Amino acid sequence: MSGGTRLVALLVAACVFGLSIAWIDSSPGWDDTGITVGMILIVSALFGALSPGRAWLWALCVGIWIPGLNIMRQHNYASLIAIGFAILGSYAGAYLRKLTLRTNHS
Repeated sequence: MSGGTRLVALLVAACVFGLSIAWIDSSPGWDDTGITVGMILIVSALFGALSPGRAWLWALCVGIWIPGLNIMRQHNYASLIAIGFAILGSYAGAYLRKLTLRTNHS
C-alpha cells in the first residue's frame, strides 16, 4: 500500500472509530463517561502508534466528534475535553511506538 493510500485509509478508519464512539456516547441511556474516555484513549493511542508523525491528526479525527455532536445538540461546550483525552492517547501511542523502536534497535 502506498503512503498516500495508507494515510487515506487511516484517516477514514480514525474518523469512523471517532464517530462510532460519539454515536454510542450520544445514545439514549448511555451514561458511562469512563468507558467513553477509555475508548477515546485506546483508539487514539492505536492510531498514534500506527503513524506517530501524525499524532495531532489522529487526535482530531477521533476526538472531534463527541464535542461536535454535543455542541450542536445540547450546547455542551464541556465536552471539548474529549479532544484533550484524544490528544493524550494519540501522543502516548506515538511515544510508546518510538520507545519500542528505540528499544528494539539497542
